[in-house]
Amino acid sequence: QVRLVESGGGSVQAGGSLRLSCAVSGYMNNNRCMGWFRQAPGKERERVAGVNVDAGATYHIDSVKGRFAIFQDIAKNTVDLEMSSLKPEDTAMYYCAAVPGHLAGLGPGCQFNPVTHFLYWGQGTQVTVST
Repeated sequence: QVRLVESGGGSVQAGGSLRLSCAVSGYMNNNRCMGWFRQAPGKERERVAGVNVDAGATYHIDSVKGRFAIFQDIAKNTVDLEMSSLKPEDTAMYYCAAVPGHLAGLGPGCQFNPVTHFLYWGQGTQVTVST
């Protein structure tokens, strides 16, 4: 069983920055993919970014490209989401999730892995961006 614990959320003004971190129990390279998702009130969960743990290839959705970046540190068993130029529409609960190693990674940053492949989830960390 993989345990994921997110940290780093908070409240910032538009244009500000935050760095979210996800601590992964066990060996991170036992997982195929790591991803960050978000869900705003009344909206569906949205994939934000992903990384293939072995290859290091990353994926970011268009709305965060150039502003967010996913980083993995296998030695520290962490995967971070660096967020800058934050906008009010980035306000959401942010979740870290993992695809286990027995599943294949589909595409750079596992962008084609369905959400159902992400079997392990953290409890989430809230990001609030005010105008």
